[in-house]
Amino acid sequence: MSELEETIRRLTAKKNVQGVVIVNQLGLMIRSTLDAALAKQYASLMSELVRMARDSVVQLDAQNELTFLRIRTKKHEIMICPEREYLMIVVQTPESA
Repeated sequence: MSELEETIRRLTAKKNVQGVVIVNQLGLMIRSTLDAALAKQYASLMSELVRMARDSVVQLDAQNELTFLRIRTKKHEIMICPEREYLMIVVQTPESA
């Protein structure tokens, strides 16, 4: 089993995780544990958000780079790990505060 598949398996085993989406550099979904329509929506929207966040970080400090992005809403917590070749998007139900 590849390292990526093992990581996806470990993440989806967590109780609050609803799904994992892997997106290539072009913003196209290459692997997902969510239903196809929802996964495509996350792939498209989060890819664009990461591009904007990366640009913002570089504009603030050209020596810096985006390593992780976390978004929390009332219904979901979205964690995005941008790697060189892909984005890993994890969607989970936030724990009660």
